[in-house]
Amino acid sequence: MNPYQSLPPRSFWRTAVAEPAWADIDGLWTPKFAIGQDDVLLTAGSCFARHIGRALRDRGMNWRDTELAPPGLTPEQRRDRHFGVFSFRTGNIYTAAVLRQWFAWALGTEEPPQEVWHEDGRFHDPCRPSVEPAGYASAEELFAARATTLAAIRRGLGEADCLVFTLGLTEAWRDRDGGTVHPVCPGTVRGTFDAGRHVFHNFAYDEVLRDLTAALELARSVNPGLKVLLTVSPVPLTATATGGHALTATTYSKSVLRAVAGRLAAEDEHVDYFPSYEIVTGVPFRGAFFEPNLRTVTPEGVAFVMDRFFGALDGRQDTAGAAAGPPETGRPAAQPTAEPTDRPTAQPTAGEDFWCDDAVLDYYNPR
Repeated sequence: MNPYQSLPPRSFWRTAVAEPAWADIDGLWTPKFAIGQDDVLLTAGSCFARHIGRALRDRGMNWRDTELAPPGLTPEQRRDRHFGVFSFRTGNIYTAAVLRQWFAWALGTEEPPQEVWHEDGRFHDPCRPSVEPAGYASAEELFAARATTLAAIRRGLGEADCLVFTLGLTEAWRDRDGGTVHPVCPGTVRGTFDAGRHVFHNFAYDEVLRDLTAALELARSVNPGLKVLLTVSPVPLTATATGGHALTATTYSKSVLRAVAGRLAAEDEHVDYFPSYEIVTGVPFRGAFFEPNLRTVTPEGVAFVMDRFFGALDGRQDTAGAAAGPPETGRPAAQPTAEPTDRPTAQPTAGEDFWCDDAVLDYYNPR
């Protein structure tokens, strides 16, 4: 006997991947811990994470929105202000470093920056430039709104049973003056880029591991029993500031994030990893769960991912009644965007890209 003789069929590429029809590929995730209907669930992370929170809510799970929208707002106004998108009204959190910052600010172990961006008579928060599109009437109003969010984070962490965090990027921009990691490059969505102050940084494996570990330690300092479910966004980089090719930069970023998530899941009994990244980008699906831009995940792709998620939680090994499969893989070439005239809006394209701050970077593409 050797170790391979006792492995199940799912452990072999031919029987697990090459031979089954795409709809029959299952068993990708065996949940490490139960997530019950009444468990308080938090979601945060990159733009793909918004699908998870919505699916949890639609399924009747106890997804917690820690900062409810004030009465009187229209659905469009709530959407524009990021109410009900993630559990925390932080906007997209692409990197482990930014997650750690928010938790440190909320729990009082670090002080948030006091900088504000002033444009056209309005004040914008550098820590979440897309959350309030019209800005604030004063710096005091901005800081009061941020304090409300920090209190909501603090309260949510203390009450939660499980945090679902979706890792998105390794590339980020640091402020040389105070060390703050920005959610997006200053001068893109908002603000002004200062080459002497704003420094590009592509986080390495050990740095992502350090920041994510620190973030989880902060969360557990107020909630020792908190369980964590990590995912990696399948959405590629819109652009890379490395100067390299966007494809290889995406591969580096996702590889680092996947490796960190895998290590934490292997070493911590209260951390698990759900393979949304593999389900969307895996070879059997031939990229067919992406829109023609090969970046935005289709509704069918999201439904397929979430069916696997809930199927595993329910203990199902088959997926009868699963979402419709991938469409035909032949795709027209993406059409070029219009010639830029000014700074891009906070709503660069339709679909998921509405929520992706980094999607605005394609505005600066010279072609």
